Amino acid sequence: MKAIRQYEFGAADTLRYEDAPDPRPGPGQVRIAVRASGVHLIDTAIRRGAVPPTLPLPALPMTPGREVAGVVDALGAEVDPGWLGASVIAHLGFQHSGGYAELAVADVAALHRKPDRLDFPQAVAMMGTGRMTMNVLNRARITEQDVVLVTSAAGGMGSLLVQAARYERALAIGVAGGPEKKQLVKDLGADFAIDYKAEEIPAEPAPTIVLDAVGGSVGRAAFERLAPGGRHLIYGWTAGSPTEFTSAEMFQRGLSVEYVLGGGIPPAALLREWEEQAMAFAASGRVTPVVTLVPLSEAAEAHRALENGQVVGKLVLTC
Repeated sequence: MKAIRQYEFGAADTLRYEDAPDPRPGPGQVRIAVRASGVHLIDTAIRRGAVPPTLPLPALPMTPGREVAGVVDALGAEVDPGWLGASVIAHLGFQHSGGYAELAVADVAALHRKPDRLDFPQAVAMMGTGRMTMNVLNRARITEQDVVLVTSAAGGMGSLLVQAARYERALAIGVAGGPEKKQLVKDLGADFAIDYKAEEIPAEPAPTIVLDAVGGSVGRAAFERLAPGGRHLIYGWTAGSPTEFTSAEMFQRGLSVEYVLGGGIPPAALLREWEEQAMAFAASGRVTPVVTLVPLSEAAEAHRALENGQVVGKLVLTC
């Protein structure tokens, strides 16, 4: 099979497209003929060897990638024969790799059957990215009375959050960087689309909820626009630093701030619950994942594009 192999931590050039032995499933496992592999920003951190303390570095050499969608083509011992030929999605686990390849092995307990409404790239977009989106939405509890501001609104999670806010009939404000991303936010149905590189976030309508993956000056500007009693949910800081605020500001304006991600890996049962919610959410048509497709052979270039903020939606490698 063809796969992406990594022999040292470092820049995107450490990702090599080459021949590798076909993997074989062990007991309780299946092999998946991969059609789509999800790429996440954490993948770039793993590649550099710069993971958070809660995530151990993988052993080298390795094949990166933790999210796959494809067709089961081989079964290990003690696996229900009904899985053979099934179209599935799986998260291979935080401490596992092997997704950037034409063939990948997954535990049968990690499998979900692909919803008919989704193609393989869309389905893989609802795995790691989708389940974290459900975590954010479960915390946000959006209602039609809310004004929801989403930073990184053209990203994998952000694009889903904008659609979810509109589904709940909330007023949605999407903040993104550049005219192409601004247009995507409009196309997703946002009531207001803001290009933070060219314009300021307006003071009105004041958001009651901020869903913030950017931090830095963009996150701070969103925080300053929050209506009294508003909530600021932080689930990342692609700007390099979290949104800054003081407890005095929170007290004076009656605001609340919550860090949605962090504190280690959630329990497996909870992750599974979020995955099931994400698949059902997309299968029902409430959201449609936005994807950027790149051939598996161009994984290094895909990593560069993601790190440089040049990707819209979820980045997916295709075989």
